[in-house]
Amino acid sequence: MLKSIHAALAMSVITLTAFGASSAFAAPLKVVASFTVIADFAKNVGGDRIDVTTIVGPDGDAHVYEPSPADAVAMAKADIVLVNGLHFEGFLQRLVDASATKASIITLTKGVTTIDFKPEFADADAAEGAGTGGGKTVTDPHAFQSIANARIYVKNIAEAFCAADSEGCVSYQTNAAAYTKKLDAVEGEVKAAIASIPESKRVVITSHDAFGYFEHAYGLTFLAPQGISTDSEPSAADVAKLVTQVKQDKAAAIFVENITNPRLIEQIASETGIKVGGTLYSDALSQPDGPAATYIDMMHNNIRQIKGAILGS
Repeated sequence: MLKSIHAALAMSVITLTAFGASSAFAAPLKVVASFTVIADFAKNVGGDRIDVTTIVGPDGDAHVYEPSPADAVAMAKADIVLVNGLHFEGFLQRLVDASATKASIITLTKGVTTIDFKPEFADADAAEGAGTGGGKTVTDPHAFQSIANARIYVKNIAEAFCAADSEGCVSYQTNAAAYTKKLDAVEGEVKAAIASIPESKRVVITSHDAFGYFEHAYGLTFLAPQGISTDSEPSAADVAKLVTQVKQDKAAAIFVENITNPRLIEQIASETGIKVGGTLYSDALSQPDGPAATYIDMMHNNIRQIKGAILGS
């Protein structure tokens, strides 16, 4: 009897030890994503092997976001921090310093061919860290608005997860490949939708210069009163200049963005006689129950809104 009890206890210890090792192995990677688009990419690659915390949430503006103490705690506990880079997250360095995080900071725009330009309107070259006055060249940080670049983000995420969790690497690579196929399909839909719009009607207005990569990839022209950052208001002269340009270029549609105050767009719509065509999602996804809860949903929503406003369908 005594021997059987000892044997049972020994087996229990072995089982518990094995369970503990298994639990430790199965503990998800603690991942912090700077904003919602990156969080969505991370979830598609990581699946149930990761636990994601998002700093700038749905409909949030990363350009002007002020981090909270909870954000610093999340950063301090993270294994990996995924960021856009290119000065998109104006708060990033302050948060890294405040949290004293030991996490790997992964810049997902690594490998992207960036778009550099001279700001057309006065405030545009005031984007955080992207350039100074005097019409100097600035770098557009919104690389994720091109689906080809989204594939690069996904590849960089998979590589980062493999480096941190080699046991899960095959899973990450498999997930990334499956998600990339979905991105390929969406890109085909976007190209087809743009092709259905007459070239003379491919000029639209948005709140700030968030769609440069979309423009470059797919052949629409976007005009905006604000530059690549939303951290400063355009001057009256900038707005007047844009209104004149819109009348000359015969813009086909005007849109508000989910992250910005619609007041300025409504003013421009009133002065140009162009009806507001809906909401485009630029720097953040929607709430989970909204029309742009994922990156793929965002692309579907934006092209549907653009095509619908221009062609009336």
